[in-house]
Amino acid sequence: MKKILILFTAVCLLLVMAGCGGGDKKAADPKAKTAVSLGMLRLTSSAPLFIALDKGYFAEENLEIDQQWFDAAHPIAVATASSKVDVGATGITASLFNMAASGQKLAIVADKGREQKGFSSSALLVTSDNYITKLENIKGKRIGITQKGSTFHYMLGRMLETKGMSLEDVEIVPLGKLSAVMAALESKQIDGAILNEPNITKVQTAGYGKLVTQVGDVIPYQTSALFFSPNFLQNEDAAVRFLRAYKKACNYYYDAAIENKDPQKLNEVVGIIAKYVKAPEADIKLGLPYIDRDGKLLDSDIKTQIDWYTSHGMIEGKLDPQAVTNTSLLGKAMQK
Repeated sequence: MKKILILFTAVCLLLVMAGCGGGDKKAADPKAKTAVSLGMLRLTSSAPLFIALDKGYFAEENLEIDQQWFDAAHPIAVATASSKVDVGATGITASLFNMAASGQKLAIVADKGREQKGFSSSALLVTSDNYITKLENIKGKRIGITQKGSTFHYMLGRMLETKGMSLEDVEIVPLGKLSAVMAALESKQIDGAILNEPNITKVQTAGYGKLVTQVGDVIPYQTSALFFSPNFLQNEDAAVRFLRAYKKACNYYYDAAIENKDPQKLNEVVGIIAKYVKAPEADIKLGLPYIDRDGKLLDSDIKTQIDWYTSHGMIEGKLDPQAVTNTSLLGKAMQK
C-alpha cells in the first residue's frame, strides 16, 4: 500500500511539473505588441496621429501601427466598417452614416479636426481670374467636390443655406479624388472647389486659386474624426491604449499650434506634419486647423449632420446619433 501511495505521489508531481511549463508550450508574452492598422489621408488635420507616430506615443502603449494611405474619405469609411482597417481617420460622410444605419457597428470615437472660426481647415476657393469674392456670387457656377455625400458636399450645402440658397443653385462636379479636384481647378474645368489644408495653401501659393471663405467662418462643423472598426471595438484594452496615445498627441498639438506659446515646439510640430503630408513647412504653418486639446468629439454636431443628410435623401432609414458615436472609450483613456 505504501509503495502504491509513493508511486501515485510521483505521478502527480510529474503532471504538475508538466502543467507548469515542463513541456514545449510557451506562455503568452505580456510584452507582445498589438498590431493596429490605421487608414489615413495626407491632410494637416491628421496632425495628432502624425505626432503620436513620430514621437513614439503609440509605441509607448505597446501598439505597432500599420499605416495605410488613402486618397478619399469614402474608401476609408468602407475599409473601417468592414474591419479591413482597425482605425479610420477621415471625414464624416453620408456613406459612413448609411453603413451605421444598415447595422454596421463602427463607431466615431474622437475629434480629428473641426471647422472653427479663425482657423484654416476647409474652404471655398475659385480660380484666380474669377470675379467671385463672396459666397453668394457662386450661383450658377461649377463647383468641384470629391464625391456626393462627402464632407465637401455637406459643407457646400450648409454654407449656401446660410445665404438663403441651396445646392440647386450651383452645378456640383464630383471628381473622386482631391488631386483631381485640384487639377480641374488649375485647368479651369470648374469655377471653384471646396478643399482642405494643406491643399488650400498649395493652390494659393501656386497662384491658380483664391480664397472666398473659410468654412469655419460660416458654420461650426465636426469635419473629421477617428472611427473604430467593429472588430477593434471588441478589443477595449487596445482601443483605450490607442486613444491614450492619441490624447497625448492632441495635447502636444494644441499647446504648440493653438496656444502657440513656444516657437520651438510649433516648429517641431510643423516639421512633423510636413514630413507626413509631403508639403513645404511654410505651407503647413499657414493652415493649422483647430483640434480639441483632449481629442473630444463635438458630438452634438453629429445629430445636425444626420438630420441634414437625411433631409437631402442621402441616408436610407433612421439613424440615432448614439448608435454611431462612442465617447466612453476616450473617457476611459483620459482616466488613466
